[in-house]
Amino acid sequence: MDKEKELLLRELFKGWANEKAVSFIPLQPSGSYREYYRIISDNQQAIGVYNANLKENTAFLTFTRHFLEKGVPVPKIYAEDLSQHIYLLEDLGDTTLFAHLHELRNGGDFPMDILPTYKEALSCLAHIQVEAGKGLDYEVCYPRARFDEQSIQWDLNYFKYYFLRLAKIPFDEQLLENDFEKFYRYLLQTNTNYFLYRDFQARNIMLHEGKPYFIDYQGGRKGALQYDLASLLYQAKANIPEEIREELLLHYMDEVESYVSIDREEFRKFYYAYVLIRTIQVLGAYGFRGFYERKPHFLESIPFAIKNLKAILKKIELPIEVPELNKALIAITESEELQLFGKPDPANQSLTVTINSFSYKNEIPADPSGNGGGFIFDCRAIHNPGRYEPYKKQTGRDRDVIDFLKKNSKIDAFLMHVYTLVDSSVEKYLSRGFDHLMVNFGCTGGQHRSVFCADQLAAHLKKKYDVSINLTHIEQERKNWQN
Repeated sequence: MDKEKELLLRELFKGWANEKAVSFIPLQPSGSYREYYRIISDNQQAIGVYNANLKENTAFLTFTRHFLEKGVPVPKIYAEDLSQHIYLLEDLGDTTLFAHLHELRNGGDFPMDILPTYKEALSCLAHIQVEAGKGLDYEVCYPRARFDEQSIQWDLNYFKYYFLRLAKIPFDEQLLENDFEKFYRYLLQTNTNYFLYRDFQARNIMLHEGKPYFIDYQGGRKGALQYDLASLLYQAKANIPEEIREELLLHYMDEVESYVSIDREEFRKFYYAYVLIRTIQVLGAYGFRGFYERKPHFLESIPFAIKNLKAILKKIELPIEVPELNKALIAITESEELQLFGKPDPANQSLTVTINSFSYKNEIPADPSGNGGGFIFDCRAIHNPGRYEPYKKQTGRDRDVIDFLKKNSKIDAFLMHVYTLVDSSVEKYLSRGFDHLMVNFGCTGGQHRSVFCADQLAAHLKKKYDVSINLTHIEQERKNWQN
């Protein structure tokens, strides 16, 4: 970010916290143009947001105040200055439902342990859509107050021009437009008077203190219940099995019926139609971000979306004829080229992250890869257990030392910043096919603080990414762990 934005956010934070920020960390960018920062002082912490779009800011803050009054778990608003396009929110941490799913899954099957969390999120969704949506000021919605004909047309054209065109899927434009019109007219035949979250997916559900919290609903408007359900259950990279989707669908319908009556058979028919329009919208987004903006991360999701598309086409029963749309969708599912996105290039080596702990009394570790080194984190500002007799012969792997660090220092906050910085590099290195990253932790003796931090980062990366870890405790291994 430029210095002016940082100064504005620091000033807003100081006015709220009554103390200066000591840490200002940019967070990983998402698919939007909003900018997020974790701001920390000695006693306070917040997420700072910069977004140049005033209408979007107004919608988000208005919805947030309303949801807080309705008891919906969303972040508190600490301060705002919309004339400068900035505001401060409660920090809900870094764990999203999607990240938690990825960690539990660890490359394997869908983890059943996470099912109760998905059900709790869907219970909250039903409440948000039916009850919390009442009394909302829909005049502030951006860009429209309703997921109506024009909204759906925008999504369909987004798909046509940024996915079909750029993926070189052939179609007759006039025939496709005719099918689009029939499709959106059918979608709007169901009840569209509920709150539609618009981007209800696992990356927008934070897990905080054991409960789901909700973010990024600034695109909300009136619409059908089925759209948000489709967004969560058919999120591309979540890759939820069909039998789990069915169980969650039934749970959601049970929850909705605690508020309003629904015709389950009719609900299900429209549900699969909304799964299709959501998948079409997502493919458009992947095309725009991936093909047009050349961000490879979005292209990697295309095969997952195609898998969803195949499943939908088997289930959906539209009472309308849309032959040109069907032809284009089938062409997508049969494209061998599109299926290659996200598959590793066998010519590229996997990423190896070398993690060292070391003593500043000796030299900073050299980088054997020839890349000139990477991160060096200085742990000497952390309260040192080595100054106290009970810990002098112990290391950062001993339980007493770990307890000391957690109780008597800010090591958890320190590591949180480390994770943010290193994760960003790991993700960029993976997307670009780089093969080596080095991270060093130094302290006075290379015995306590640096050892603990190196171990924690290694465990964090091992859980979160498919990378090789090369962990070395230079000082301790030199002494054969005898202190």
